[in-house]
Formats: sequence, C-alpha cells, structure tokens
Amino acid sequence: MNPMSVHRDSQLDMFAKASPAMAEARDPSRRRPSQPVGRSPEDMARALEESGNYRILRKLVARPVAAVRRQGFPRLAVILDTETTGLNHRSDEIIEIGAVAFTFNDDGAVGDVVGIYGGLQQPSRPIPPEITRLTGITDVMVEGQVIDIRSLSALIEPADLIIAHNAGFDRPFCESFSPIFAGKAWACSVSEIDWSARGFEGTKLGYLVGQAGYFHEGHRAVDDCHALLEILDRQQGDGESPFAELFHASQRCRIRIFAEHSPFEMKDHLKARGYRWSDGSDGRLKSWWIEVGEGDLGDELFYLRSEIYRWPEADPPIVRLTAFDRFKA
Repeated sequence: MNPMSVHRDSQLDMFAKASPAMAEARDPSRRRPSQPVGRSPEDMARALEESGNYRILRKLVARPVAAVRRQGFPRLAVILDTETTGLNHRSDEIIEIGAVAFTFNDDGAVGDVVGIYGGLQQPSRPIPPEITRLTGITDVMVEGQVIDIRSLSALIEPADLIIAHNAGFDRPFCESFSPIFAGKAWACSVSEIDWSARGFEGTKLGYLVGQAGYFHEGHRAVDDCHALLEILDRQQGDGESPFAELFHASQRCRIRIFAEHSPFEMKDHLKARGYRWSDGSDGRLKSWWIEVGEGDLGDELFYLRSEIYRWPEADPPIVRLTAFDRFKA
C-alpha cells in the first residue's frame, strides 16, 4: 500500500473523530434524522408564531367571484381604487381603476365577491417618473389602453355604496373621469372607521394589511381592492367588523360648519380645534370649516359663539351631508 494513502486515511479518520459533520459526510448511515416529512408551511409558520420570537406575514389571497349569490345579502358595495398621474383631479389623470363588488346585508355582514374589474388608461402626457416608481405603471404598459366604461358601469350602476381608502381623493377623480359615478353614495375607509380603537397605529392600507398579518402586491388598483376587503371583513372579538362600522357610519348625516367671518386673530384657535381653511376656489365658502356628527352640532355651535365670535346670537352657516354628498371636490 502506498504510504501516502495510509497517512491520508489516518488524517481523515482523525478529522472524522474530531468532527461529527465530517463523519456524517463519509458515512450517510450516521446522519441525523431529517425533519418530519409532510409538515406543511402553515404548520411551520404556526410553530414559529407560538415560539413568541417571530411574527409571520401570510400572502393575502383574493376571494374568487361567486358563481351564485347567496340569499340574505341583498345589498351591493364596490371597493374602488385609482392610480393617477398626480394629486390634482383638475389637472392630473386616472391611469388605472380597480373595482371589487361584493354583497352585504343591513347588519353589515359581507356576503360574496360578485364582480371584479381592472383596467389601465393611457394619459394625455407621459407618466411622471415618481408615479412609475410608486405604482410600477409605465408608459409602455398604458400605451393604447382605455378603461372599459361599459364593464366598469356594470359594477358601479347597481351599487348601493362605493368604498375608497381615502374617498376624498378618489371620488373627485372618478366624478371628473365619468358620469357613471354621479349621484352615488360613497364611504371612506380611512376617516369613517376608528382604526386606533381596533389596535391599529396607522391608517395607510399597507400598514393595516401588515399589522393584520398579511402582505400583498401594493399600489396596483385591483390588488389594493382585494386587500381592503379582507381588512374590512376581519372580525375582532365580539364587536362589529370594520365594514359594519363603515356601513353604519355612512348611513348617518354629518354636519359641515363654516366659521364664516370669524376674527382673523382666532385662526390658530380654530386650526387647533380641527378646522380647515377653504379659500373658496372649490365652491365652498371662503372660511374655516369643520365636519361633525349631528350629536356634536350643539357643542360646536356653543364653542363658536362663546370662544370665537363671543356673541350668543352668532349663526354660522351649516350644511348637512349624507353619503351622497360627502367627499366631493
């Protein structure tokens, strides 16, 4: 036998005794048993969560369109999302609309998804680079694309309620885009749900999805609609779902109070209380204004009369708003 071979084998034996990993590599029969076969990803995720050292995000799976509507859910809502070339509905344009229609009942229980639409549209000018970075939508993707109004109208026309995550942004764009949105009732899943009372520390959709334990393809219209539906229909304890809270809030009248002709030196007091300034360019009165529930109207008028005008007979203009009026431009 070659003396060098004997020396090399002796070295390998020495390393094998010193290293279990080396021994396993040379002798497969000595390898440790592998993890149990057939353990599902969900089992592994649950085990990690139960350890207390990990938080797991599960991919959000869109609900399928139901072939037949279940009985007991007579109403129809549409979750709608837009992607646009900017923030101004007067000068910027919609480049994508997504819509997910679902049934529900008067208690705010969600039934089935009954329709989905998603479409791109080529704007009159190139898409700004920052919008492409945010949405992933490029000029190449929208070239020659036109939103199918007939298909979109089939979902919007019969809807009892249109929901947007920031309806104050989406409604003006949609009403500028097409008359099919005129006269519809709108609800805002940002402002008409008390997310903080539900344990959420923010209202952005991506944050709500993440804190609920999911992830999704954000900033594409249809994906955002599916994600919002899951969050709205997420039951927490024995209370009503976020969607039930949203629906019931949309049924209540809101009061917009205009602190017209309020003294200039009181502007900081009004701002601190939550009033916003309107310069009159949008058709509203040129004044500070606030929106409150009907039950808070008396307290707000008392505040204005005693703290701002300091005149008990002051009668600031008020406008009563329903879901058909709110979130307009």
